[in-house]
Amino acid sequence: MKAIIDPTKNIALYLQVKDILVKRIQEKVWPPNTLIPTEQELMEEFEVSRTTLRQAITMLVQDGLLEKKQGKGTIVKTQPLIGGSLGKLKGFAEEAIERGLTPESKLIRAEFKKDLYYEKTKLGIADDEEILVIERVRFADEVPIAIERSCWPVHIGKILNKEDLNRAKFYEVLESEGILLKRAKEKISAMNATIYEADLLGIRAGEALLEMTRLSFGFDDKPIEFTTTKFRSDKYHYDIELTR
Repeated sequence: MKAIIDPTKNIALYLQVKDILVKRIQEKVWPPNTLIPTEQELMEEFEVSRTTLRQAITMLVQDGLLEKKQGKGTIVKTQPLIGGSLGKLKGFAEEAIERGLTPESKLIRAEFKKDLYYEKTKLGIADDEEILVIERVRFADEVPIAIERSCWPVHIGKILNKEDLNRAKFYEVLESEGILLKRAKEKISAMNATIYEADLLGIRAGEALLEMTRLSFGFDDKPIEFTTTKFRSDKYHYDIELTR
């Protein structure tokens, strides 16, 4: 079906073209690593000038959706499967579902521990108390995306430990128990995958990972969760919106 550009709309023509191109990329009308139609073909389809079309394509190149190949044309770039938005407190499953992906988990271990003193300091837990440690591999559409290691105070750990940890969405479980998260602090850094991590994520040892640490607080401003998640950098990205 031919795309329709409306010159009477209060939206610039190049932005209308851009929106259509983005939709085709998202819906995989043009799959990753394939050439999009030529400028002439798109100009004829949209009935716009070369300048208008190039404005739209240039924006998508700057956004990382398209890439110009010398002597070949413009191709659709392979995109990370999933992305998070800084400033919004969401779990992995929520982020995946918002992008039309199916989240899954594979439990590595879940156990109560007393000897994790750094984690207990973060959570404000006394040295003689236990915390629950849960380690999982997180998937989106059956592709391994991240290794997640979350630590919880014992009263919350007892709630989570009753769940099927291969399926549980932790924040939903807590909210159903009346435990609500108010805010979180996050730190993001780069690191290289160990042999063990690479094996879990289906990548080569030494490949780049994004490591995110999150300390979440309840409405009483007491720590609830301390989580370290290591993401494949080729399958995950963060969106940041800045204003001035």
